[in-house]
Parts: sequence; C-alpha cells; structure tokens
Amino acid sequence: MNHALDLLQPYPFEKLRALLAGAQPPEELKPIALSIGEPKHRSPAFVAEALAANLDQLAVYPTTQGIPALREAIAKWCENRFKVPAGWLDAARHVLPVNGTREALFSFTQAVVERDADGLVVSPNPFYQIYEGAALLAGAQPHYLPCREENGFNPDFDAVPADVWARCQILFLCSPGNPTGALVPLETLKKLIALADEHDFVIAADECYSELYFDEQNPPAGLLTACAELGRSDFKRCVVFHSLSKRSNLPGLRSGFVAGDAEVLKKFLLYRTYHGCAMPVQTQLASVAAWNDEIHVRANRALYREKFDAVLEILGGVLDVQRPDGSFYLWPKTPISDTEFTRELFARQHVTVVPGSYLSREVNGENPGANRVRMALVAPLAECVEAAERIRRFIQAL
Repeated sequence: MNHALDLLQPYPFEKLRALLAGAQPPEELKPIALSIGEPKHRSPAFVAEALAANLDQLAVYPTTQGIPALREAIAKWCENRFKVPAGWLDAARHVLPVNGTREALFSFTQAVVERDADGLVVSPNPFYQIYEGAALLAGAQPHYLPCREENGFNPDFDAVPADVWARCQILFLCSPGNPTGALVPLETLKKLIALADEHDFVIAADECYSELYFDEQNPPAGLLTACAELGRSDFKRCVVFHSLSKRSNLPGLRSGFVAGDAEVLKKFLLYRTYHGCAMPVQTQLASVAAWNDEIHVRANRALYREKFDAVLEILGGVLDVQRPDGSFYLWPKTPISDTEFTRELFARQHVTVVPGSYLSREVNGENPGANRVRMALVAPLAECVEAAERIRRFIQAL
C-alpha cells in the first residue's frame, strides 16, 4: 500500500462524529445540521430537464476534454463574469470540464507536483482538507499560512519567507474562503502572480464559492480578473477551479471546470486521460444550460442574503460573529472552547456545527481555527432561524 496514506489525518466529520458520540440531545427538538456545506436550495428544473432530455447519450463514451459546446459556454461565462477580454480564453486550450472541484483539486495536484522531499504545497490555514491530502499523496509537504482576524482572515503573504516561495510548487487559494468567507483582494492576487513568476510555482485558485456574495452590483474579483488587468492573456501559472454545486445548487451533478494556463492544462488533460474521469455527455449538456443562465443564480443569492440577515440579527449581541465577504458560512468566535461549544450545543439544543480547530492544523503552537466554529447556512430559512434562536438560548444559558 502507498505509505503516504498513513499520513492522512481523519476527515473533520469523522472527528465530529467521535466528539458527539454518546451525547443525548433533547428528543423533542428536531435536529438541525449547520455542519455540512451541502446546498439545500432547489436545483433548477431546466437543468434536470436538459439532463433527462439527453439520456440517450448514455450510449456514448465521453471524451476527457469535453464537448465543444460546454467548453465554449464556460469560456463565455468567464469572459462575462471576470471581465476577461473576448478571445483571450480559447475554449479548446484554456478550459477543461471536471467532475466537480473536489476531484479536480486532488488530481490537479498529482499532475503538477514534481515529487521532491523539499517541495511544498502552500495553502491557507484553516483550509479545505483536499489541499492537504492531495499534497501528501503527491509526495510534497503541506505548508500552512495562518488566516487571522487581524488580517481579514487571509494569510499575511508578505510575512512568508523567501525560502518557502522558493520551494513552493502549488499555492492554493480559496476565495471566498472555506470556512472564513474572506475574499482575497484583487491587488493581493496581482502580487501573488508576480511571486509565482519570480519563484516558478502555480497558483491554484479554488473559487467554488465565487457566486455567493451579497452586493449584486459588485461581484468579487477572481484570479482571471487579475490576469485581465495585468494584460496576462496567456494566464501563465494561473489556474482557477469552479463548480455548479454552490452556484446552481447542483452538488449531485458533479460538474465544474478548470481554466487558465494552456500549457498546464495540456499536461493535466494528459493525466486525466489516463485517470479515466471524463464527464458523461448528458451531464455536459445539462451543464451548458446551467452556465448559460444567471437568473437562477441571482435568485439563489437572494435566498442566502435573507438567511444571513435573519440569523445575524438573532445572534447579534450574544456571539462575536460578522457577515462574511461571501460563501454560505459563518465563522463566529466561541465563548468557550470550540469543541466544548460544539458538543454542548448538540447535547442541549440538537444543533450541529463544526469546531474550527478540526478545519485547521496547529503550527508552532497556534491553531488559527481554535475557539471558532463553522456554521453553514444551507438549511431552509425557517430552520436557520430556529437554529439561530437555539444557539442564542444556549449562549445565554452558559
């Protein structure tokens, strides 16, 4: 067996189940889960219709590169969303469909990392667990950059030593962040591109929450925006990851894309050809319909705005919590340890959250997720309101 498997840590939800084992919440209270970031809003009916209308494609082997119609829809969406000049994104060279960002982030790391005992995969801390596991299984070392409140829950990139950048092979970004909801500023993205050029590493921007924001007039910038403003038409060393899971409430469709540096994607396509992970044609055709429509995405954002407004009004004054820049998470500070808060909230109010320390790693005696919890506002409005009221009662009783 691959000895690197022994380096993998338990997934946060395994640790959560162990933490809650034996707790007996009140039977009269319906369970409310704010723990798993799985969208619960209704999936767009027209996407399901497109999927059903193309089930005859079950008889067709899909190509790893994907059908031209999907790549072209994605390229057009990127142009419109991130202000990329028309024609910069060649749908045949700069875009690759993938089966959701989770699969793509992992496989991308295997393709890009050159096995080296000193090689680093750098990521924010806290972080999406795939970054760490992918690094370890690719033969690189994870390196964690703490996301502290005083820096807007983003890493202090200026404080990173030059030797770390010199050893870096991939820099993972997550904007808006999971679990913090923080956006990486546009000027910071430009600085990171300059560092990537200087030290020859790839920036892998996980932007799967990019379409969950609050101001309809000011959609957040992404790595492609930075490339466009820098005149970087080749997107050199820059790759973005997007998904329909959060944007369109289609987590079960397993559909997303990777876009950016054509030379990197050429090698990634070769890897994926051997990997055997082509997206079914009927799924691709349903995805075309989703990427071509923004009406359902605006409606989705409106539902999240309503939930954030209601929950923050209830929790204000009893919990140290702020509205994030984006995503569907709250990242509050807890009045007691995050693990005790999580277990006692479950035991007394039948509400499940995730300890922040389970989403982070301790480095030099600091765990930047400690004394925080992640709350995913994915349940219907009424459930989120009920959960917030229970959390308020729980805190007031402490």
